[in-house]
Amino acid sequence: MSESIYNATVIGKILLTPDLMILRLKTDTPRDEFKAGQYTTIGLLAKEPRSYNSSIPLEDIDPEVLIKRPYSIASAKNETRDFEFYISQVKSGQLTPRLFNLSQGDRMWIDDKILGVFSLNDTPPNNNIVMIATGTGLAPYISFLRSHIADHPEIKMAVIHGAAYPWDLGYYSELTFIQNVFKNFYYFPTLLKADNSWTGLRGYIEEHLSAGILENVGIEINPNKTHFFLCGNPRMVESVSKFLFEHRYTKHTSTCLGSLHIEEY
Repeated sequence: MSESIYNATVIGKILLTPDLMILRLKTDTPRDEFKAGQYTTIGLLAKEPRSYNSSIPLEDIDPEVLIKRPYSIASAKNETRDFEFYISQVKSGQLTPRLFNLSQGDRMWIDDKILGVFSLNDTPPNNNIVMIATGTGLAPYISFLRSHIADHPEIKMAVIHGAAYPWDLGYYSELTFIQNVFKNFYYFPTLLKADNSWTGLRGYIEEHLSAGILENVGIEINPNKTHFFLCGNPRMVESVSKFLFEHRYTKHTSTCLGSLHIEEY
């Protein structure tokens, strides 16, 4: 296997921190329009160099092996050649340290398949949408908003994003801008380790749900009126799911249409 397998070019790389970035790719050929919230698989050959601040991996890989991992797409659903990903570096991992070493103009691989059922397609009309994330679990919601918010002025949409520090709040400027432009959108970042310069929310997401943060903006925690989407740290997903189960929510599956949508990763 050689670099000839590569079919996309890096057109943008924004390092938010040394271990958190937004990566933008342009594919050589267009993909089909996808559903906002879906994912695709990206990859690099094992012979590609690792980032300067990564650590030694636990195992060696044949240099000609294509290392692949799935990532949620942050771009709008009609962007069929320009794809955006929100990625955190796993220092001892095999793929992310190589991704973090990329520069604009470098080549890499992206699958031609776009998959996943984490989308707004099964959300009934006139139901509010609450999107809850920790870390890079925010990515599919950026696609949701870029694709759909302008078309749904009749419903309320909210993002609750948990992180450790202010610099971990990727897309903070974009989400704040959307909140200022669309009166039906609410953005609630909450931090666990911020210093006194942070004047926003602090603590765990489920604590804010219990305190009525959504009811304060007119969003009722009711499975017949509001659908919830969860993506991120498994402990957050477990604790918020437990809170919602107590409010009569059921998990959405292909065979059981519930009001609680969970992206497992």
